[in-house]
Parts: sequence; C-alpha cells; structure tokens
Amino acid sequence: MRILIADDETKIRTVLKEYLEHSGFETIEACDGLEAIEKVKSIPVDLIIMDVMMPNLDGISAVREIKKEHDIPIIVLSARGEEYDKLYGFDSGADDYVTKPFSPKEIVARVNVALKRNKKTSVKMAGVEIDFEGRNVFVDGKKVELTQKEFQLLTYLVKNKGIAISRSKILSDVWGYEFYGDDRTIDTHIKMLRSRLGNYKYMLVTLRGYGYKFDYEEKN
Repeated sequence: MRILIADDETKIRTVLKEYLEHSGFETIEACDGLEAIEKVKSIPVDLIIMDVMMPNLDGISAVREIKKEHDIPIIVLSARGEEYDKLYGFDSGADDYVTKPFSPKEIVARVNVALKRNKKTSVKMAGVEIDFEGRNVFVDGKKVELTQKEFQLLTYLVKNKGIAISRSKILSDVWGYEFYGDDRTIDTHIKMLRSRLGNYKYMLVTLRGYGYKFDYEEKN
C-alpha cells in the first residue's frame, strides 16, 4: 500500500515516513498542494496525508481537486482544531481530520482505519462487475473465466482507474521484479481481457508507446 505524505515541513514528512514504512507501507512525498496533485496524477496511491497550510496551493484546495478525479481516502493535518475548521475540512472531501501536534502512532492507526473503511469488496461499471474477494468477474450478468494473471491485471488497472500506467510499471507491480520476459506479455494479456469484456473492451485504453489505463466514467 502506497501513502502520499503532503506537508511543507521536512521534519513532519520524515517522521511520518519512518513510522509508516516501519508499519509496512510504501511512501512518497510532496512539499505542497500542487505537487500532491501532480503526484496523484502520475503515481497510484492508496491514501493521502495532507497538511492544510502549505505554499503554492493549500491542502484543502488540493483535497477538492483530487477528489474530483480520484476516490482516495485523505487524512487532513491542521494546527486549527476549532469545530468550524474540522467541518470545513470534511465538507471539502477529507475523510479524517487530525489536529497538530499529533502522535505518529495515532496517524498510523488512523491510516489503517481509513484503508479498511475504504476497502471495496466489489465494483460495478456499466455491464462489468468485479468481485474482488471472490475473484469473480461478470459481464452482463454472466460469469467469465479469467486466468489468475488476467484477474490480477484487470483489478490492478481498475483500482488505478483513470491513471496512465507504463508497461514497465505494470510489469513491476503485477508480474513482480523477478519477471525476465518483455512487455509483449502485457499486450497479450490485454488482448485476452478485451476478448473477455466483449462490448466493454473500450474500458481498456491503449496509450501508444507508453502503456495502458482503465477508463470509465459513471453517468449521472
């Protein structure tokens, strides 16, 4: 699980990074709201820890922008602890609000709670339904048979919906560092997945010369 720590104070980022990585998380960092938005666009993350008071773009504005495109749990950090400030943070899209000073152990606990609360057991997009726990995929109500690697690849792209992911990144995250083949194996698996998805194969978008992304928007 990858956590983005967005805070303009190096000391806070360092402490949170140490505690989170000790708890088994991978971390990336941003120094302000603008950098946080750019990181989310290019790197899949599972949760964001966002400070409110930052240069260039404040944390609350960054939360609003990120929530427009990504369903990622965000924990806001702030020196302001008044009820109004907390309500404002939640109204902006924050999933949790922590006032400074805080205990790093408390942040780790809140991260675990937020990830558990945000965990989805299934997702439905148009006529495609994915049961993550049961490892089943249904197209127009009919179960389709996928190999283990096809299922892993599909769910990886779905969980990073809307994010352009390079072939090398897909190989690393889905096949693992021990894979010694070439990226043509990804193209083969994408071709098979498109065949399985039938009328919904358009959701698997090819980014020529780069990689793939899963693209689907809910219609109101």
